[in-house]
Amino acid sequence: MPVYLDYNATAPVRPEVIARMQELLALPANPSSMHRFGREAKKHLENARKTIADAISAWPNEIIFTASGTEANVTALRGISRRVLVSAVEHSSVLSSLRGAERRGNPFAFAKSDKDWIASPAARNDDIIPVTSSGLIDLSALDAMLVDSAPALVSVMLANNETGVIQPIRDVSALCKKHHALLHCDAVQGLGKIAVDFGALGYDMMTLSAHKCGGPVGAAALIVCRDLAIAPLLTGGGQELGRRAGTENVAAITGFAKAVELFDFEHMRRLRGWLDGMEAEMETCGATVFGKSALRLPNTSCVAMPGVSNEVQLMDFDLKGFAVSAGSACSSGRIETSHVLVAMGIPQPLASCAIRISGGWQTTENDIQLFTEAWKQTCGRLAKKAG
Repeated sequence: MPVYLDYNATAPVRPEVIARMQELLALPANPSSMHRFGREAKKHLENARKTIADAISAWPNEIIFTASGTEANVTALRGISRRVLVSAVEHSSVLSSLRGAERRGNPFAFAKSDKDWIASPAARNDDIIPVTSSGLIDLSALDAMLVDSAPALVSVMLANNETGVIQPIRDVSALCKKHHALLHCDAVQGLGKIAVDFGALGYDMMTLSAHKCGGPVGAAALIVCRDLAIAPLLTGGGQELGRRAGTENVAAITGFAKAVELFDFEHMRRLRGWLDGMEAEMETCGATVFGKSALRLPNTSCVAMPGVSNEVQLMDFDLKGFAVSAGSACSSGRIETSHVLVAMGIPQPLASCAIRISGGWQTTENDIQLFTEAWKQTCGRLAKKAG
């Protein structure tokens, strides 16, 4: 049976979520309708909003439901009229929003990959926050950037989708408050894997997504602090208190809430132990583990096999029945050198040998052991040829 280890791309939908959604899909669920069916849909929508809000220590009216994490990120970064500063390891939707914010008729910014754009003249405008070799935000650099800036909007992810590195968000938040900057946090990869607390960590805005944590594709949220006004990306109807037009996907949103109810942090703790053991065995074969010196998500490992491209590895593992990835799944199926690893100062030849292993709620210790053996066999066969 194939072993799925690409949860950071998308997690399998939990059966309890499917069952809950099926109940809602049988209803004509438009929560803006005034009749009994509309009122019933509205009740389910608001119950889901409260469930998610309670899980992250937010107020229900701070939640704007969207169709994807990308939409939430773009709404956050385009809805506030401020200079935008983003870290060099952000998701493509955040980096692309920064490119779009330039709005100076520079097609180069959109024609290149994230990796090439970060290194290009178009990006040399002091809006990219550098990271250390461990993948952590360079806090001194951010402090200096905020000193030289009018009040800014800073976007720093909670945890990286490729390396799993968890950012020092409390420290980032303290710097933002010091300089009267707003802070947006893409917490998509953290939700369900580590504790996510909107109230305690000092965010002004935060992005969440259902399909990374056992919920369905098509449901996500932007959390916006109650005293912060934000311009809607989508206009038309008055849904979501006028902050996001369009009929809410009640079935998917309810599935999102059900997934939140099923979070299992103890399983995540065990998973980190299994991955640590896997990494130790791989390192005896010459592997490089990225971000290992930093605190990482419990489900994520980013590992380079010496001398073997990630494309060759992915094909080999796929034939053996293992689903892993070369990083972000938002590049239309293309495999490119990771902009995250490039930003960390990893030489391109080594970065191009990196793959990501990410587990989740269905992952077992046996799955990790089977993959570890498969990796060692592949390394023994292909690394010798490369050498």
